[in-house]
Amino acid sequence: MPLYLTDEQVMLRDAARDFVTDTAPVSHRRALRDNDDTTGFSRDLWRRFAEMGFTGILIGADHGGLGLGHVEAGIVLEEIGRNLSPSPFLTTAVAAVTALAGSAQGDRWFPGIVAGETVAAIAIDETAKHRDRIAMAAVRSGNGFRLSGEKCFVVHGHVADLLIVAARTAGGPDDRDGVTLFAVSATAEGLSATAERLADGGLAARLRFDGVTVDADAVIGSVDGGRDLMNRILRAGRTGSAAELIGVGDGAATMTLGYLKERKQFGVPIGSYQALQHRAAHLYAEMEVARAAVLHAQHSLDAGSAEADEAVSVAKAMATMATTLSVNEAIQMHGGIGMTDDYDIGFFMKRARVLAEWWGDANFHADRLAVTAGY
Repeated sequence: MPLYLTDEQVMLRDAARDFVTDTAPVSHRRALRDNDDTTGFSRDLWRRFAEMGFTGILIGADHGGLGLGHVEAGIVLEEIGRNLSPSPFLTTAVAAVTALAGSAQGDRWFPGIVAGETVAAIAIDETAKHRDRIAMAAVRSGNGFRLSGEKCFVVHGHVADLLIVAARTAGGPDDRDGVTLFAVSATAEGLSATAERLADGGLAARLRFDGVTVDADAVIGSVDGGRDLMNRILRAGRTGSAAELIGVGDGAATMTLGYLKERKQFGVPIGSYQALQHRAAHLYAEMEVARAAVLHAQHSLDAGSAEADEAVSVAKAMATMATTLSVNEAIQMHGGIGMTDDYDIGFFMKRARVLAEWWGDANFHADRLAVTAGY
């Protein structure tokens, strides 16, 4: 399992870097925030992602996609993170595509995703912190189900066309079995969404399901047997968020190194001071180790490895810790200007904080690894 990119993957990285840097730099996120944008991203930009083929990166050629893997999806996500580009790529092109692959729902929704016309959201979390528990009820009604309950931290949930919803059809909130996944249209009667502004200026929604009726065709996979599929979605989403975190950390580090070379005190660049050089070298080492962990997780997913779950938790935890170090060091090394909103470095810290919480923070994944190891 090589921890480097192939020549074709390097070409994809270069194309993604040029595209994202040109079309959605940090100033794009700033403009959305300053204009009090209520969508959270640009739909025109999402269609341009489709023109590049990125929206179908995990979708097979039989549905018009590229048929690539999580390594390639991570390459795009790292560039998105490096530029702090607001995009539904992770929720739609990675998590939702993973959920719908091989199902009749995929035949329905994949054309819109490939075309950049469809946006999907993942509705799993029900508490302030991510937990492996599902309490929202799905009760049989006629030929389908009635969904009742609430979901929180549903990124793009207020503007999504499609919601992938985890609900309980049997058992209690902490039971492994009895979970079913549903593909729910955002226009379903009884569904309401309240958008909330996140620390990074993006938007996530609180969703309320007040007896939302869906038919049996809305079920993804099998009734009561959705836990494995949900875990597959989470593995893809966690690995994707880890890749984006690496991009955020690398973008912050690159900006900081540039500042160390330009900012002068007593007539010399502050980067010439050994203390700052040591800190920069430590940061570089931590980021490279985390990047290797993320690439290992991506390869594990693509290979269907039995150890993928552990690799994903390692990747999310390490990417979170390394990027947190990167943005903290960036603020400190920039000094007073790093604390001002006029300078972009603060956006990296805010984005890192949101990504760290998404689908489990470093403590959550460290605990999962400990429990798996028998502690």
